[in-house]
Amino acid sequence: MSDDWNNRLVHDTIGTLWIFEADRDKERKLDAAVAALIGIGPTSELEGMMAAQLLASHYAAMECYRRSMLPGQTFEGRSEALSQANKLSRTHAALLDALNRHRGKGQQKVTVEHVHVHSGGQAIVGNVNGPGGGDAAKSEKQSHAKQIGHAPEPSLRSQDATREPLPVASDAERPLPDARRTIDGSAEG
Repeated sequence: MSDDWNNRLVHDTIGTLWIFEADRDKERKLDAAVAALIGIGPTSELEGMMAAQLLASHYAAMECYRRSMLPGQTFEGRSEALSQANKLSRTHAALLDALNRHRGKGQQKVTVEHVHVHSGGQAIVGNVNGPGGGDAAKSEKQSHAKQIGHAPEPSLRSQDATREPLPVASDAERPLPDARRTIDGSAEG
């Protein structure tokens, strides 16, 4: 809402452009940068800063890509320019993801209508990523769905004929074997 802030943001963004004084397209480049800021449509100072950084990373990446294609470019020069362009492109993607998350566009909701669980199978209904959770009202409406909080892993079978189960890894403390050993012809250490 502040003209001073908006002017500062535009000035900083324009400062990231690769423009020469004798550039014939200087005005078009400046207008395009302002149009890009408007197109991103920041709604707060934080979004404005992210928008400016998005444009700066884009311009820098494109300049690195351009430099990698210069005629007579050495292999090392081309490799370095492409490496920097790659880093800038990943930074750009991370900034865009952060802006979308800030705006609430990073969340997705998946609704499963029908679940078929065959004999011996297990189904999980609810929030798999966090402890507990799930929508109890929805799972109560789905009488065919079974809500499972924790399904421990079964024991592994051993190779001997009696088929005794092997214990599953646990937090029990066991002694570790001595990792040092002597090798013929080498000094002990």
